[in-house]
Amino acid sequence: MQYRLIYILLLLTSVISYGQVNLSLDTDKNEYSGKDIVNLTVVLELDGSDLEQQTAFQLPDLSKFNIIGSGSVTNTFIDPATNTVITQKVSRIALEPKKKGKIKIGSVLVTINNKIYKTEPFDIVIKDIDKRSLATNPVSNEVYLNMEIEDREVYQDQPTIAVLRVYSRSMDNLRKVNNIHLPKQDNINVHPINFAKSEIDPSGYGNMPSQILAMFLVFPNESGYVEVPSVSASVSTYSTKNKILSNKVKLNVKKLPEGSPEYFKNAVGNFSISVYNASKEKVEVKKPINVVVKVAGEGNLSDLELPKLALSPDYEVFAPKITSKVTPGLTGIKGEILANYVVIPKKPGLIAIKTEEFAFFNPESKEYVDLGQETLALNALSHEQVLESKTTVERVNEYTNNLLETVNTPVLKTTSFKVKEKNKFHWNILLTNIAILLGLFIIYLLFKNWQKKRALVKETVSSKPLGSVAETENEIRERLKTDVSDYFSYLENLKDHGEYQKFFDTVDELDAEVRGQYFQSSAEDFRKFLESYKGTAIAEEYRSLSQRIQIEKYAPVKSNEGIEELLKAIVNLYSQISK
Repeated sequence: MQYRLIYILLLLTSVISYGQVNLSLDTDKNEYSGKDIVNLTVVLELDGSDLEQQTAFQLPDLSKFNIIGSGSVTNTFIDPATNTVITQKVSRIALEPKKKGKIKIGSVLVTINNKIYKTEPFDIVIKDIDKRSLATNPVSNEVYLNMEIEDREVYQDQPTIAVLRVYSRSMDNLRKVNNIHLPKQDNINVHPINFAKSEIDPSGYGNMPSQILAMFLVFPNESGYVEVPSVSASVSTYSTKNKILSNKVKLNVKKLPEGSPEYFKNAVGNFSISVYNASKEKVEVKKPINVVVKVAGEGNLSDLELPKLALSPDYEVFAPKITSKVTPGLTGIKGEILANYVVIPKKPGLIAIKTEEFAFFNPESKEYVDLGQETLALNALSHEQVLESKTTVERVNEYTNNLLETVNTPVLKTTSFKVKEKNKFHWNILLTNIAILLGLFIIYLLFKNWQKKRALVKETVSSKPLGSVAETENEIRERLKTDVSDYFSYLENLKDHGEYQKFFDTVDELDAEVRGQYFQSSAEDFRKFLESYKGTAIAEEYRSLSQRIQIEKYAPVKSNEGIEELLKAIVNLYSQISK
């Protein structure tokens, strides 16, 4: 009988001890000065695996404080003595007192297995507080910002997501918050995700309504403990505009592992690199082409150092024009960045355009990825090789285009009939070109017949001395001479208005008009003509100016001063040619 009583007592003791709940609320001290921060610590300990927390911590009335920060952590372990699961949840709240004197801290409530547990209230003492700051900012005392960063341990140049949330007991105050300014600091790069306000959450800390104002990515660019500065915002009322600040968050930035490649710079994420020729024309010596270096992926894409084109004596490289197509993602900035280079081959034959070696660190696999160099192989042709490589149809198309450019009239804009080069042979295009040539030939015959009839009529009216052949040739040349001064004034107008694309189209039209004046179809033939009839100096100046026009035309960045210098050279040369 005695053993049975002992067994029953031990059983009752185990039942009472099983499933125990401990809830406590403490502060770090009982008395605070006006500048001290009051730290509240809530500890919930659950001894037993069958205990379930059904509600979050319901905080007491904290309207006499400004909540400047909060955080929580959960630990679970097994007691080896009793073999029971113990779950411990610790929450900490940082408060800034608004008033002095004795302040009561109420009870914290939580529901466990349909039973409500609460802590005992207690008092703390606040000494003198500077009342002037409270009097000048009444609205901001009712509204405060909280910057939340869940992942506070990242690698250098690896992003972490920050959420900016606003709290206030009055929902009307949430609508008054605007003018959000994200933090700026040398050791971090900040990129916004969105500034779209979320729906108002009626239950927050202390049952205060809250709302998400913004989300942004933080890229720490140095290792160690990095503090993210406060985010500022404005609380606007009808009479005043108050500035409020969020809390600061400290990040533990891990240093990148050792063993990085020598040419590794700061690329962290997952990337790929490619290089290609964006020009559709054949590669010709001393003619510019567009070479694009593309880096795509997700990570610190907007802040990484792009690999450049390697220098070589086989070609000349100009500064690139950078364009980006990026959007914020979950693990960084994703998309692609394009570096558009202007490259001029210096010699005919095979040319290998290479990029600098590129490597990045992948934080998911925690290892470096070496992509090496990317190579673009091009076959540069001389001007004679380009002419020889053209097929009969391409030559017919080029001749037709030059003719249409030369005889263009205001009545029929024949440049619209220009034939674009295509890889496939199209009989329709050839027949159309032949029909246009026959039509122009018939118009030419009719025009000559009309000229003869008109000359006969003039001879019958009055007889004039015919003159010499040289005088007649000069008269015909003067009749066909292009009035280049009209082009010069039009180019000046385009230059002043910054319409550079139309400027270069007009320069091409001027060159075609002047070449047509001397019955020359191509620029190379016209240069040889100038060398024979105008001298070697004029021909060389024409060749240099043509190359300079091409370089300026394809340059990524155009300046008004450079275009003005180019226009002066065009006016000087074409004025001499048209004399």
